[in-house]
Amino acid sequence: MFKFSFENSTKIHFGADQIKKLALEIPADAKVLLVYGGGSIKKNGIYQQVIESLQGIEVIEFSGIKPNPEYDQLMQAVTLAKSKNINYILAVGGGSVIDGCKFIAAACCYKGDDPWNILSHQEAISESLDLGVVLTLPATGSESNTGSVITRNHHKLAFMSPLVRPKFAILDPQTTLSLNSRQISNGVVDAFVHIIEQYLTYPINAKVQDRFAEGLLLTLIEEGPKALTEPENLDTRANIMWAASLALNGLIGVGVPQDWSTHMIGHEITGLYAVDHARSLSMILPAVLKFMKTQKRDKLIQYAARVWDIHEGTEDERIDSAINNTEQFFKSMQMPIRMSEVELAKTHVDEILEKLQQHNMLSLGEKRNIHLEESQKILNLAL
Repeated sequence: MFKFSFENSTKIHFGADQIKKLALEIPADAKVLLVYGGGSIKKNGIYQQVIESLQGIEVIEFSGIKPNPEYDQLMQAVTLAKSKNINYILAVGGGSVIDGCKFIAAACCYKGDDPWNILSHQEAISESLDLGVVLTLPATGSESNTGSVITRNHHKLAFMSPLVRPKFAILDPQTTLSLNSRQISNGVVDAFVHIIEQYLTYPINAKVQDRFAEGLLLTLIEEGPKALTEPENLDTRANIMWAASLALNGLIGVGVPQDWSTHMIGHEITGLYAVDHARSLSMILPAVLKFMKTQKRDKLIQYAARVWDIHEGTEDERIDSAINNTEQFFKSMQMPIRMSEVELAKTHVDEILEKLQQHNMLSLGEKRNIHLEESQKILNLAL
């Protein structure tokens, strides 16, 4: 196991009716920018709960955050926040809203020439507004980590800073009951691939992280399809919500090598063609595992045994069965496993590679040996 330092300072309030805790977490004298998406929170009652909990606190609203939050729209929120002297950001939504709010919180305090530099040049931030979260779509783990992904003109870029880690996050599984099947599927698969990126690399005798990761994977495999067939099952929603949060709060990734090639390639597909983020992952991950089978051999054998209970056959047969089971799991979650399923063909590969080159994604994977040539082969396998 590699040496590491670990801290996660986000306070989690988990369970039914925890939105009431907002009154305990946000200072009474705060000026709050309440940020949310398309307005579904007004239909399912979450908005009313939030407003009631913030009674007596000054609140300014900014709505309409889109999936894959857009830089120009976020800068409108920054302008509003500055004009109203906002000093606290409250994100009510899923990963896109939370990621957007992390950028808003940072950009409001940015002293440089162009806030886009935070993303395009990885310019470090020195200050940020405080941020809290009411999670409504479990998927990204953004509610308790330091990362954010923002889109601008088909460029999908990320930044990380401990200063934008949410101060608190409210995880009430009841808020997920109004999600449609596509949102459920996207959330489960996004969380699943987050775990795989930190787990399916090469052995480093990190037994605790491995067992945590395998337990989370098994939970998503068991509960994901159930969420589609039993949409009112609150216990299932609770397990998925907590698994998705633990998938990317930093815990299972400490002291171990990490991959993230599936995400980097997937980001380009989403940025170029507006394919749902999780659907880009479900198409690319199987191809990565097939192409990197030799490099990932030992962990793939472990994955086959511990996650899929595959013990018979040769090592190659077990690995192939594990990858096939992964694809079948994605299909059970109503997700595509080939680019052709979203009408992407060989003619699109060069465009994706061009974006990877533009964004300097030239040495991907846990050993940084997935260069453009290897990315091209992975994309061709994904067709």
